[in-house]
Amino acid sequence: MNAYVKTNTFYISIWFWLILGVESYSGWSNHVLTIYPGGSVTIPCYYDKKYTQQKKSWFSEIDKTYTYTNTTEQNLSVIDHPDQSLFTVTMRNLQNKHNGVYYCVVETGEQPSKNIIYECQLMIQSAPDVSLMISSVSGHEGGDISVQCLYSSGYQNKVKQWCRYKDQRCYTVGRTDTSQNSSVQIRDDDGRRSFTVLMTGLRRTDSGWYYCSAGGVINPVHITVTEAEPGTVSDKENQTGIFKKHNNETKYTKETQNNGLLIVWLLPALAALLLLLILVGVFTWRWRRRPKQDKPHIRGRNGSRTTDMIFSKPEDPVI
Repeated sequence: MNAYVKTNTFYISIWFWLILGVESYSGWSNHVLTIYPGGSVTIPCYYDKKYTQQKKSWFSEIDKTYTYTNTTEQNLSVIDHPDQSLFTVTMRNLQNKHNGVYYCVVETGEQPSKNIIYECQLMIQSAPDVSLMISSVSGHEGGDISVQCLYSSGYQNKVKQWCRYKDQRCYTVGRTDTSQNSSVQIRDDDGRRSFTVLMTGLRRTDSGWYYCSAGGVINPVHITVTEAEPGTVSDKENQTGIFKKHNNETKYTKETQNNGLLIVWLLPALAALLLLLILVGVFTWRWRRRPKQDKPHIRGRNGSRTTDMIFSKPEDPVI
């Protein structure tokens, strides 16, 4: 199906260039977007900064109409974002009649007069080949986000990718690309027919448009990275300082708790020891005092015996 789609789109592109006078093509190879009936999609169209002041438009190959930027209708909005060098196209309430090829076009003001910067084909399906759980995700600096991309059974063995629209930088399943702060990891879960993208160590420059891809079929995702929230840390040195402060506070708290427990256990022990010493002292004192009371009594008895023996007369007759 993909080969047929690409071939058909190639001939349509040639027809577009020849009939409408578009002589320059600076966009990427065709992308196929599959959307639920009644669903909506936002497509980013990045352009060179030198075209900031030039006219931009969304061209439908179905009815051969241009919709210029800063146009808002019930089911179609085309909004220019010159500060980001892109304009976005939002299509709502998509039905089978919207199946077809579309182009992002910039009027250069020079020769050639029109420049195609992006082309895509919309396919409305009751079971999209590639879809998203959430199409817009937000995170903060230093944090992380995850995006779940779903695919149909026919794409189980196709290459899965996570790509950035702006520079077409892509990451495949199992690959990790680590820069100074951020990294991207992709895990494919064949059993659930989905793959999950995890971005960690986010930076403000990570904001922008990305897309999930499986076998050439894509679906756009917008990532917004805000400043670090109060109480969160995005700088490694700050993290180290906070961790040290936390450890010191924890250490002080533990020491205080330990000292309190020591005092609680030590006071009863000291009181018991003091009572024991008092009892031992009393017992020792009473024990020492008892011999001192008996000794004079014995000495008195011995003394009386000696006196009797000295003053008795030997010549007295014994009766």
